[in-house]
Amino acid sequence: MKFVSYRMPGAQTRPGLVEGAMIHAIEAPTLREYIALAPAQRLARHAQGDFVALDAVALDAPVRPARNVFCVGRNYLEHAKEGARAAGRELRLPTVPTFFTKAPTAIAAPNATLDLRAAISREYDFEAELAVVIGTECRDVSEREAPDVVFGYTAINDVTARDLQRAHGQWFKGKSLDGTCPIGPWIVTPEEVGDPNALELRFRLNGAEKQHSNTSNMIFSVARIIAELSKGMTLLPGDVIATGTPEGVGFARTPPEFLADGDAMEVEIERIGILRNVVRID
Repeated sequence: MKFVSYRMPGAQTRPGLVEGAMIHAIEAPTLREYIALAPAQRLARHAQGDFVALDAVALDAPVRPARNVFCVGRNYLEHAKEGARAAGRELRLPTVPTFFTKAPTAIAAPNATLDLRAAISREYDFEAELAVVIGTECRDVSEREAPDVVFGYTAINDVTARDLQRAHGQWFKGKSLDGTCPIGPWIVTPEEVGDPNALELRFRLNGAEKQHSNTSNMIFSVARIIAELSKGMTLLPGDVIATGTPEGVGFARTPPEFLADGDAMEVEIERIGILRNVVRID
């Protein structure tokens, strides 16, 4: 199943279930509140819902979590290598996932134009990532139990202001500017995705492929990420975890390739879909 948040002209955003070219409306205020329901309660919420054509609506980010988006850095070996090479430092692989967060105000919708400011940064970069959406409140989850707490999977573009990232000496500021976390276009449930660590992942900039890898190349699997993050910390329904990006990002290229005004970005993940956004920099 594929879940979206959508808006008809002049109406409020509401959750829905994609069925072919149609959306089956869900009777819940938001998709996050729907996710928090027990499975039997979820089914009851879309039993009587209306249908609307998918191409007649505007999609929002499928879910807007109650707090920051959790992210994992340096989770693909080749990306870790290119980052170390570009920074002129020795490669040191983490022994546990490197977590950071993006502010919820950074979240943007699929197909949205990302309004970025040149006065804030001259080095906006792209990062295609698989994201996990948590489906139940949980803590101290084992790797074996991790699949049971997943509601579904979606795509994220972790747009990053590299100059701010360097200047601040940590990742939060450079990764939390408004409009730098597009998510979507929908959340796909685990039975459709299958093994989350066996998915082709691509990023295209103006049609040219810049990143191409497989989630099997992650250093830490999805289950390991959930297990480590949940140690002593409660995860909530609707929480989003971005699992890291592969090699090919702009700052590590020779010469570096940063986003420019009018650039069209596509994150494509096998069995999930394509997240599209255009950049406006003024």
